[in-house]
Amino acid sequence: MNAEDFRRVALSLEGSEEGSHMGAMDFRVGGRIFATLASVAEGYGNLMLTTEQQAAFVEERPDVFLPIKGGWGRMGMTHLRLAEADAMLLEGALRAAWKLRVEKNAKGRKKR
Repeated sequence: MNAEDFRRVALSLEGSEEGSHMGAMDFRVGGRIFATLASVAEGYGNLMLTTEQQAAFVEERPDVFLPIKGGWGRMGMTHLRLAEADAMLLEGALRAAWKLRVEKNAKGRKKR
């Protein structure tokens, strides 16, 4: 897979939109980021996951997934090695990040 595949799959998810954050392409649902291509020069797509989801992805496929270095990674932000992912894995990972963001957006609306 490559950055264009990542972009195409991310934008195929319901309500997804492309944006830009600090000069990097990002993907949002409900105005909130669920994935980015901020590390595409290094061969990664980035996913915003929970720490539990991150651990499960890394355990299952350490050749594809790894925590982003530093504090972001400790919060669940996860690199996906584009060249190592197949279409089904890429779609499943992006869908997990998208679903998490949709659920968080819904919780935020209920609190108001």
